[in-house]
Amino acid sequence: MFLFPTFNINYLLYMLPAILLSLGVQLYVNASFSRWSKVRNNSGMTGVQVAQRLSESMRLYDLKLQGTPGRLTDHYDPRNNVLSLSRDIAQGSTVAAMAITAHELGHAQQDQQDYLLMRIRSAMVPVVNIGTSVGWIFILIGLLLQISGLAWIGVIAFSAGAIFSIATLPVELNASRRARELLEKNGLITTAQERRGVNQVLNAAALTYVAAIASSVMQLLYFASLAGGTSRRRG
Repeated sequence: MFLFPTFNINYLLYMLPAILLSLGVQLYVNASFSRWSKVRNNSGMTGVQVAQRLSESMRLYDLKLQGTPGRLTDHYDPRNNVLSLSRDIAQGSTVAAMAITAHELGHAQQDQQDYLLMRIRSAMVPVVNIGTSVGWIFILIGLLLQISGLAWIGVIAFSAGAIFSIATLPVELNASRRARELLEKNGLITTAQERRGVNQVLNAAALTYVAAIASSVMQLLYFASLAGGTSRRRG
């Protein structure tokens, strides 16, 4: 049962609220993106053109643009200063394409200005990768051998994922704030409808990180409850 926690009724009880939240957020994100992907922005600019316009205004002359497969897979990579846009965003001249492109340029601006929280989050990546991988192993071995101390070490290591999720939210919210400012400053938001659409798309994106936090925290609490149960049985 410990090796397959998804089949444990207690696991479902812990994770059900997070699962329902994630499903609700996903429906809202899809609805928001679908709606504003059908509304043409007044400038008629595609995501690529918006990226070029904003990067020039920010003096990011070394920013590289490239395509990325998938849907809503757009991202900025600070390691090599590359902005990757999915096909719908790169080629779409819609409110949604404009908003998502501006959000990723918000990350580029964070990188340009050495935004502290972004640096902290980036520095956490290797620790998180190791912690979540090793944490599973320690938790499972600790539970199987009834060694509570080892299980708790695993829980602590696994908590890096939850901490990373929490640290990600303010970085994303800041990028969205920067996106709105960049679009306003460059005259790309010209109507109340565009402003409403940009806000809705960016707010929907932020909710995905809230759902990620809920999932990470509830999973961490579940494993903590297992480790705590081992301690009680040992006692």
